[in-house]
Amino acid sequence: MKNFIKCALIRAIKTMCQTAIGVLGASKLISEVSISHLISATLLAGIISILTSISAGLPEAEGYSIKNIKK
Repeated sequence: MKNFIKCALIRAIKTMCQTAIGVLGASKLISEVSISHLISATLLAGIISILTSISAGLPEAEGYSIKNIKK
């Protein structure tokens, strides 16, 4: 479980960084970027990444996903 959490957090951080770069890159000037929009888009991307990791699993952390929970 520890490995899954570590892998999911690393993946979420990478996704958040990519989102922040994308939001900044989509703006013509960095001064036009709203910090609140940047932060909210970045946090949302991180949350979605973690939820996706839980539901679909992670190839680097085998065995941990909702699909593998036995009823």
